[in-house]
Amino acid sequence: MIEHTSFLRVFALWAAGLGAAAQYGKMSVIFDLLPDLYPQAGAALGFLVSLVGGVGILLGVVAGLMVARIRYRRAILCALWLGAAVSAFQTLLPGFGWMLASRVVEGLSHLAIVVAAPTLIAQLSTVKDRGFTLTLWGTFFGVAFAVLTLAGRPLALAWGVPALFAAHALYMAGCALVLSATLRSLPDEGAQPPFSLSQMLRDHMAIYRSPFLSAPAAGWLFYTFSFVSILTVLPPYLPDGWRAITMAAMPLTSIAVSMTIGVALLRRLPAVRVVQTGFTLSTLSMAWLWMTPGSPLACLALAGSMGLIQGASFTAVAQLNHGPAAQAQANGAVAQMGNLGNSLGTPVMAFGLASFGGAALPLLAGGAFGMGLVAHLLLGAARRRSLSVPV
Repeated sequence: MIEHTSFLRVFALWAAGLGAAAQYGKMSVIFDLLPDLYPQAGAALGFLVSLVGGVGILLGVVAGLMVARIRYRRAILCALWLGAAVSAFQTLLPGFGWMLASRVVEGLSHLAIVVAAPTLIAQLSTVKDRGFTLTLWGTFFGVAFAVLTLAGRPLALAWGVPALFAAHALYMAGCALVLSATLRSLPDEGAQPPFSLSQMLRDHMAIYRSPFLSAPAAGWLFYTFSFVSILTVLPPYLPDGWRAITMAAMPLTSIAVSMTIGVALLRRLPAVRVVQTGFTLSTLSMAWLWMTPGSPLACLALAGSMGLIQGASFTAVAQLNHGPAAQAQANGAVAQMGNLGNSLGTPVMAFGLASFGGAALPLLAGGAFGMGLVAHLLLGAARRRSLSVPV
């Protein structure tokens, strides 16, 4: 067990996470510019955004298992160099088919980073600092999207879309150089089972049968289902004068609560308890929004409540699972369920709103938060039963 947290390496790994989130988000912030580049693509342009997440749905757990086998330092460095190469290729604005293929490769790079980085952060942090370091990791998506919105999109508008891809390629290469010079390999945990399809299927089933390995992912599914969909469909239901301010403040409030109140709670309570608190408060916030539609205060209360879920979920991975191999498996499941939640949330929410009107938003999102709480309660009971069984 380490005696001092390696904060410089932790921040370097978080920076790599920003690059991974940008792999997902760089197409989102320039989506309205893509029809000019690929005028014949039509509705298929959506795949340029969604393919990275689709790879995560299919291979999230596999990535966790593979990263444990090829080792964490090697995995993240290879993923960063691969991500840099893909973005450099995209600066050429290849044909639509080749661009789609590059997004699949980028999805593999993205997965390796989001599995290896939090696993390494947990190993580089003391137990008392993991609440802070893993909560910091949990902000990587929100921070990256904010940077892309404030700097990435203006860069693409001023210098063209290839300039954004080139900047991303340089950023990923810079992260790889820094981490290759500063990051040490973790101690070897011994030989992993040989890679085979049958072994992967067995490992896959073992992860989701385990109330320790699967718990963070189960909660993360319902969190991501709600978070992205709420930010996507909420704006039309807010008062005109408060709409822009509220939508800008919500992700910032979530990050701020996560890094302050969330970190303070994690020093006193188990991470799963903090996650359950976040789901409970999020459910109550949705009830508030249902009773007072469009209330900016209810929206900010909701964002703050979701911030508790955000950071504590990654801390729960390290608290429930000991050793980097188990944590990599759990992080792989989190990646898989997160991408599934991101992919399902907005279409389901949009269908509900089209069918039943504005009341569907608090009912669907509140129901998802409630199911996240129930999932954690049931898995907690399963863990207690497993620990009480005589050996």
